Amino acid sequence: MTSQNQPTFPSLYTHLFTLPHPIRPPGHATDTFLTAQISSLRVHPTLEAALHLLNGDLPSAHFLVRHMQAAPAHEGMLLHGILHRMEGDYDNARAWFRNVGESEVFRQVWGGGKGEGGVSGEGENAALEKGLAWVGEVEGFVKRKEGDWKKLERKGREEVQRVVEFCRGKFGDGVWEDARGEYSQPEGEHKKLGQEMVTGEKGFRKF
Repeated sequence: MTSQNQPTFPSLYTHLFTLPHPIRPPGHATDTFLTAQISSLRVHPTLEAALHLLNGDLPSAHFLVRHMQAAPAHEGMLLHGILHRMEGDYDNARAWFRNVGESEVFRQVWGGGKGEGGVSGEGENAALEKGLAWVGEVEGFVKRKEGDWKKLERKGREEVQRVVEFCRGKFGDGVWEDARGEYSQPEGEHKKLGQEMVTGEKGFRKF
């Protein structure tokens, strides 16, 4: 990919899969040049956020998912949980996963019967249990050096890939001229809880 070429969703998506998937919290985007290219696609915000996550660019992804904190924006809420898993805020990741554990996108990612996440035919809570166990696997590796890094990296990439494919099927990967209608914010007590989940354990994030 060169700066002279106009980026497309398929080209950037394919390129991002050649980059290592962060298991330990990334200090910065894997390729800072790609941040502007991803934003220039003007795709649905869930797809843009997912591409930023694949690039290890948590601030850019968080800028988008913080506007999708309540139903029906389950895809953005799931990506929010994945973001916290990547940054090492595992309790927050588990909280977001529980919030969307019964959603269609979560069942597709962790209970669709495909790949390592497939748990078709296991109980109705199996998808959530799988997702929470995955967060635990990453936490065990980062904190106690448990598990195989290569397997975890592949599984993390596949998790984001399943979200992307679900969102492509639902929203398409073309230009969205105005995506403001896709944003959703919680109200009342749920708003307070959501704010605590956004800020994490140590107050407002720098991003």
